[in-house]
Amino acid sequence: MDKMDPMKAAANVSKHIMENDRVRVLEATFKPGDIAKTHNHPDHVMYVLKGGKLKMSSEGKTNEMDLTAGQAVFLKAQDHEVENIGKTTVDIIVVELKK
Repeated sequence: MDKMDPMKAAANVSKHIMENDRVRVLEATFKPGDIAKTHNHPDHVMYVLKGGKLKMSSEGKTNEMDLTAGQAVFLKAQDHEVENIGKTTVDIIVVELKK
């Protein structure tokens, strides 16, 4: 596991759910103010269990995301840091796609 792996770099918010040769599934739970330090993902899908407001910083750009329960978001492979800037706990499932 490399130092940018979310299970290491963002261990404070990440939980391993399952993995096989096609996908890895993680759960990320962000309490208000929680920060997932810079980590990377291959192409992945985020599925929102509990919504809220996250700030994602990647490649010098910052994006605020208002997420709602039931929403799915596809993200290309990237390094990013994520912070819960809202007042609610945000809970997401991350499905990483393997080549």
